[in-house]
Amino acid sequence: MRYSSQTIVGVSSGFAPNRAGGNALYKLVRTSRLYEQIVQQIEESIVKGALKPGDQLPAERELAQRFGVSRTAVREAVKALREKGLVEAYSGKGTFITDGTTHAVRQSLDLLVKIGQPEGSSHLAEVRAILEPEIAALAALRIQEPELVTMREAVAVMDRAGQDPEAYIEADLDFHLALAEGADNPLILSLLDSIVGLLREQRLRIFQVPGGPERGQIHHKRILEAVEQHDAERARDAMRAHLEQVREDSQAQTAKRQPGLKHS
Repeated sequence: MRYSSQTIVGVSSGFAPNRAGGNALYKLVRTSRLYEQIVQQIEESIVKGALKPGDQLPAERELAQRFGVSRTAVREAVKALREKGLVEAYSGKGTFITDGTTHAVRQSLDLLVKIGQPEGSSHLAEVRAILEPEIAALAALRIQEPELVTMREAVAVMDRAGQDPEAYIEADLDFHLALAEGADNPLILSLLDSIVGLLREQRLRIFQVPGGPERGQIHHKRILEAVEQHDAERARDAMRAHLEQVREDSQAQTAKRQPGLKHS
């Protein structure tokens, strides 16, 4: 990646006169801060297609050298880009360009579910019931070996995770996202990616349900087997059974937190 080191020069301070000769509507633009110039250049690279979703930004030190600025300015720029939903930073991995639309959808869905609790959980269950059985069926027909490898590795990690919720949940998410990738439809992947945060919260809540992770693994292995055999109908049915198990565990966790609550 190549970035321009040119600065964005502003104009003198004061107000721009309007045609009516009255008070100005806008202030004249001042020289922008260093981190804002970095943000602008990266945004332009995204708009022009030089940077695409999934591309990794150089390390902080390298960016600072390329732009001729301090690492603090780079950190401020990355923070601003994250707030705009244009990049995501992963500990130990780096900073990656993301899909701004997906980020916006994710934020909206997160807000809706949090506002609607406890109804939000049932809303999430309905969305998953609509999407994921058909995702599994499509993946059974279209999946390639790299996604199958990811699914197998995720199942192995979940088998080893025991009572480590973080390891189990991240592998669980990897399993479902690999399945979405296997469907070979970028819109499907974007839709599922938009609810990953909600799925993580759901799993954190139900992980402690006795036998929940073990039941989940039975279903994961059935889904994987059906997909490996390219059996779309079996994959669809296996996913439906898994989602029913998740719904039951979620209800059990809700009842545990709210003993007087009755489920229909």
